[in-house]
Amino acid sequence: MCGELRRKQGDGMCASCRRRHPDRHRVRVEHLIAGLDTAPEWLADFTEFAGERHCVSRVCVMLTRVERLLRDGEPVHPQALLERSRLTGRSPGALARTLEEFFVERGLAFGLDESARLARGRRDRRIAAIPEDLRPAVADYAQHLVASQVRARRTGTHARADTTIESMLALVRDFTCFLVGEQNKTDWSSVGCDDVERFLVLQPANRSRRLGALRAFFRFARKHKLVLVDPTAGTSRISRPGFRGRVLDTEEQRRLLLRWTSPDEAVGANEALAGLLSLLHAASSAELRGLRVEDVDLRRRTLRLGRRPHLVPMDPVTGSAIERALAHRAALRTQNPYVIVTRTTKTRRTPASAAYVTHLLDGARVTTKVLRQTRVIELVTSLDPKVAAEVLGMDAAGLATYLADGVNAALLAGQEASSNL
Repeated sequence: MCGELRRKQGDGMCASCRRRHPDRHRVRVEHLIAGLDTAPEWLADFTEFAGERHCVSRVCVMLTRVERLLRDGEPVHPQALLERSRLTGRSPGALARTLEEFFVERGLAFGLDESARLARGRRDRRIAAIPEDLRPAVADYAQHLVASQVRARRTGTHARADTTIESMLALVRDFTCFLVGEQNKTDWSSVGCDDVERFLVLQPANRSRRLGALRAFFRFARKHKLVLVDPTAGTSRISRPGFRGRVLDTEEQRRLLLRWTSPDEAVGANEALAGLLSLLHAASSAELRGLRVEDVDLRRRTLRLGRRPHLVPMDPVTGSAIERALAHRAALRTQNPYVIVTRTTKTRRTPASAAYVTHLLDGARVTTKVLRQTRVIELVTSLDPKVAAEVLGMDAAGLATYLADGVNAALLAGQEASSNL
């Protein structure tokens, strides 16, 4: 097959050609089924399932590991096999991910719930960084937050996200390190209002978020008799004067638009799609990651972004970027249901990571956050905030901070000129 002069082995092929043969995993599973006393009924289907997502060599490695799991004397029903296939560490491994997708799709197992396991690890690392004398109370507080999250999900109410819980624990961790390192206090009952105020002064721009996290913790502490008086009760929260973030001027927006609409192959399809959706439609990082192929309607030229109540119409520029991204996805021959597919998620059914989207626009020296807030300000200042909130699926009160207390002199000059005609 390779055309080179080599020593032939079985089937008239050399060892290199046998390793790359497209039917190698099928022959491997036939030998495996023949060698087992009682072979699982799903084994042949799993081989075909894995062959559609991985190369032949990796599928054969997976079958070797599956054979070891089937012969180790432990239970071999799908859920037990799935649990034992997971590797130690933060990543469960390619075999565990493929088995999970296969078993869950066919209703043979419940899955591994890797997101919950990783979130638990992040919480444990934050708690481990807290000084030992103050750690038990924060550990109980973390359990309380997780229990509240589970209860809210069961009742259908708004539950805190894992990132919100981790952020709250991180702020409490910073406060405990400040108490021990700067104030020499190792007991919650000795914390006073001055300690809280000195901690908030360290980062004035982050005062509101820090104070909110501390208030939530001390409500829990007072309820469980860790403190008699809430030290945050007399601390005021300074209201934000308005939006102070970075926005792009017209020239910068024009430069980015030309970059993402040019036929230059150096600009990736995912970068162009993310940039244009953020610049023209104020798409957030979560909306970009969650965009599925089924959310795109090329016939009607519409797409659905996140939880927005209305479909987003596609302009010609956005439509071309989406078609290019879909063509790039089709070239990868992936089963992933999302539009933005990476090398990591090519063999999975999970969205691209938040870190990938964050650094996707590094080549353009901009972020999706800056593009989104630039577009939001343009919509809020040119339209009524309630109309912009309805279009973006946001709260109108939250858009009030984007309103600038100023006058656009250029716009007024243009209006005066048109009125004099």
